[in-house]
Amino acid sequence: MLNPWEEILLDDYEKHMQLDTVMQLQAMNKMMKGQLGAYSVSSVMILGIAGGNGLEHIRKNKYRRVYGIDVNSSYLKEAARRYPDLAGILKCLCFDLTRDAGKLPEADLLIANLLIEYIGYECFQEAILHVNPNYVSCIIQININNNWVSDSPYLHTFDGLEKIYAQIEERPLEILMNKTGYNKIKTLKHLLPDGKKLVQMDFERGRGFDETVHSRSGISL
Repeated sequence: MLNPWEEILLDDYEKHMQLDTVMQLQAMNKMMKGQLGAYSVSSVMILGIAGGNGLEHIRKNKYRRVYGIDVNSSYLKEAARRYPDLAGILKCLCFDLTRDAGKLPEADLLIANLLIEYIGYECFQEAILHVNPNYVSCIIQININNNWVSDSPYLHTFDGLEKIYAQIEERPLEILMNKTGYNKIKTLKHLLPDGKKLVQMDFERGRGFDETVHSRSGISL
C-alpha cells in the first residue's frame, strides 16, 4: 500500500508551500540555514527532505556527509538534480520511516521539519535511536481551528494525508525526547501569514544516552 506522500507531486507541494498566504517553504529555508550552522558536526540526516529546500546552506568545508531521507523516490531524484555541487556529499535514501527506521545510518545531527506529524512520536523515537545523533533539531506546526492544511488552490492535493496526519505538541515531544536521552537546548517560533506557527525545538544528547541506544529498549511516552 502506497504512502500518501508518494502520490503528491513535488511541484504541487512546493507551489502550495511557497504561496504568499502560506510562506512555509521560505520560512523553513531560513530556519534550516540556522539548523545547519548551529552545531559543531560533520554529518547530518534530513528526514523528509522532499526537493531539497535548504540544501544550498550546506557548507562543504563543514559537512562530509549529508543524508536525505524521503518516502518519495521522485523527490529524492529532484533533490539530487538540483544540487549537483553536493555530489559525493549528499546521499539520498528512499525509506518509509514507519517501517524502515532500522535501516537508517548514523549521523551527528538529525533534522526533521514538518515530518513527525506524518510518522508519529514512536516512529520518530525509533529513528533517533538508530541514527544516534548528538543533536536533534525539529520543526512542528501549531495549527489554528484544527486547520492543518492552509487554504490554497492546491488544498485537495493533500486530502490523502488526513489518514496519517496527527497533531504534534511541544510538551509531549519534549517529554519523549527526555525519555530518549535528550535535553532541550533551544526553542524558536515563527509566525506564518495565516496565523499558524512553526516551532523549532533543538535537543542535545545527554549523559547515559549510549546505554539507551545499545539496549534498543522500548521507551514509551
